[in-house]
Amino acid sequence: MFEKKHEMIRKLARDFAEKEIAPFAQEIDQTGEYPEELRQKILKCKFHAITIPVKYGGCGGDYRSAAIVTEEIARKCAASVTQIMPNSLSGSPLMLFGNESQKQKYLRGMAEGTMIGAFGITEPGAGSDTASITTTAVKDGDHYILNGRKCFITNGPICDFITVFAKTDTKAKGVSGISAFIVESSWEGFSRGKIEDKLGIRGSKTCDIVFENVRVPAENLLGKEGQGFKICMATLDSGRITVASQGLGIAQGALDEAVKFTKERIQFGKPISKLQNTQFEIADMATQVQCARLLVYDAAYKKDSGQSYTKEAAMAKYFAGECCNDIAYRSLQFHGGYGFMKDYNIERIYRDARIVSIYEGTSEIQKLVISGMVLDK
Repeated sequence: MFEKKHEMIRKLARDFAEKEIAPFAQEIDQTGEYPEELRQKILKCKFHAITIPVKYGGCGGDYRSAAIVTEEIARKCAASVTQIMPNSLSGSPLMLFGNESQKQKYLRGMAEGTMIGAFGITEPGAGSDTASITTTAVKDGDHYILNGRKCFITNGPICDFITVFAKTDTKAKGVSGISAFIVESSWEGFSRGKIEDKLGIRGSKTCDIVFENVRVPAENLLGKEGQGFKICMATLDSGRITVASQGLGIAQGALDEAVKFTKERIQFGKPISKLQNTQFEIADMATQVQCARLLVYDAAYKKDSGQSYTKEAAMAKYFAGECCNDIAYRSLQFHGGYGFMKDYNIERIYRDARIVSIYEGTSEIQKLVISGMVLDK
């Protein structure tokens, strides 16, 4: 499954995360601000452009490499994963469906660090139910007039463009008639809501984005009219590998904290790591993390080798999302009252874990995807 290059990438990413990211993790969480100096270091290492082809300024790497980088970064700071979104949500729609002109402008812009992208499907009244989106794009000559609102947009407050899903055929039923557009934030009628005050991954900025009669050039239609749902699902398939990798990294980080604390904490005259109950818990936690790891890299390998991976990506995202929440809970329990204090990393990790089983498809949606594919055999 892995080649020599993958282990080299892991060492590079792990060293970077430990030396450059970990020292800022608590500060990022407390201030809600991501240091520009650190962002520039991530760009310099090209961790954000692993999967973007060399032709457009990226590394031309595979999804196993991107998953490795995501895991190692999330292990130290889950919010930092949003700095490498071009590997997934903001880059995948363009890589999969963009034309040459769109790729040269937007993919290259992200790879070179001059553009930040975002992905907009969720609306106040349409989360898991994509068919319920109400954002519209009406053809007007060589433009589309875009109206609507998207919410919970990762990187929304700082994005230069966003891939927006809107109905171009309001009479079509279900998910038919949805199209995708590349919309620049500098265009008239594009506005942003307040930055959300979130439970976790606080160093990742999130907001609503509102479109009021935004004139989108027809050349910024992504793919063809009516392909929006297809584009969305294909993007989420690959994005789930990234989110699963994030969950895996959070779980491993929580396990690291549990191991460290139980070796240091003295109770009843000895470290609590010497207690059999602790040992059994650690064994169970380590096994869960390894199961998540195998699911994540199996999905990434299948994508890299051109196999169908929708079910595997959903399984990885579902399991890793639930796993990181469970491991963070159990690790905090080991810490006792200390775990409830912001001085300890596990308090932040516990809050960061919660989003993984929610965004890019809740655990319940993953179950629907998995069961649908198993039962349709």
